[in-house]
Amino acid sequence: MLFFTQCFGAVLDLIHLRFQHYKAKRVFSAAGQLVCVVNPTHSLKYAPTRCAAAQASTEQGILPPCHHHEAVHDPQLVPCMCPLFSCPWEGHLEVVVSHLRQTHRINILQGAEIVFLATDMHLPAPTDWIIMHSCLGHQFLLVLRKQEKYEGHPQFFATMMLIGTPTQANNFTYRLELNRNQRRLKWEATPRSILECVDSVISDGDCLVLNTSLAQLFSDNGSLAIGIAITTSKVHSSEAEM
Repeated sequence: MLFFTQCFGAVLDLIHLRFQHYKAKRVFSAAGQLVCVVNPTHSLKYAPTRCAAAQASTEQGILPPCHHHEAVHDPQLVPCMCPLFSCPWEGHLEVVVSHLRQTHRINILQGAEIVFLATDMHLPAPTDWIIMHSCLGHQFLLVLRKQEKYEGHPQFFATMMLIGTPTQANNFTYRLELNRNQRRLKWEATPRSILECVDSVISDGDCLVLNTSLAQLFSDNGSLAIGIAITTSKVHSSEAEM
């Protein structure tokens, strides 16, 4: 019975995932957009990333202890930027993508325009929905986070990070769009570099921010569909023409 129960539960999860994917394809197939169903990553023991901890210490005027016997940190090494994971990994920027895919099993989708379908929006905060987007010869990290910025009032924060340097990030513009029940909401901005830390972007509010009631207006049976489009910035395009 235990074996049957576990197998039956796995089958139900698979049917639910396929049903969500079918609904998304039916809605967005007319636009010719690729759809990726993204399941939440929920952690009851939320551990802030090292960059967030360092930022908090700096704001409080607390400097990290200095031990002269420790090796000097290589400035070219990048810590793991995957939210909701206290990951000790660090490496060069060129291998961040392979680390995220192999260690944290983050999916990657290719295409000029895609649809990010986040499931189970009702889960308690903190919860993240993460996917990588390959476009225009670069890789981007889309993070949708449910977080309580004020106690008892969860909000949704969506941002696009370039897996590259801030200079490279300035060459692009990303657009996030919600469209349902004759309502449309757009957010357009320059992506931030993954070197700048996802936590600081959310703290600054430099992203798409939805309160719970607004997210419910655009959700469908607990799932939220976000259209994503990435283009080269106008300044970069004009310089290329010259």
